[in-house]
Amino acid sequence: MERDPGVRPGLLRRLACMLYEALLLVGVLALTFMLPHLAIGMGLKAVMPGWFLALHVFVVLGAYFLWYWHHGGQTLAMQTWRIRLTTTSGDKPSLARLALRYLLAWPSVTYFGAGLIWALLDRDRQFLHDRLACTRIEFKDSV
Repeated sequence: MERDPGVRPGLLRRLACMLYEALLLVGVLALTFMLPHLAIGMGLKAVMPGWFLALHVFVVLGAYFLWYWHHGGQTLAMQTWRIRLTTTSGDKPSLARLALRYLLAWPSVTYFGAGLIWALLDRDRQFLHDRLACTRIEFKDSV
């Protein structure tokens, strides 16, 4: 089913996708964060400092999002919800633009969801990090 390129997924669909993404990220972090740090703690009787743990999470999640966004414009959850990430002109975003979006998403989400609430006020219902990075979420075209 082809969708009009002017029609974008609604806010509830994007929030549901984010919730599903969070569930998937539990598995990603269990494999790439928890298991290595458990092994270090048990094997070497050492615990990494908090700043290192936070940096590790930031890097792991960055690698996950940048990889999927750059290779097809969709994470696993976005594939399920049939939405993708593009530039505001509908093109594939550059890696630099994707990195900017990732960096801007952190304060957008962590400061009480202010960047998500922004979508209620935005004329195109875009999240603040999408507006600032010149990206948007749209329906994936059917083939």
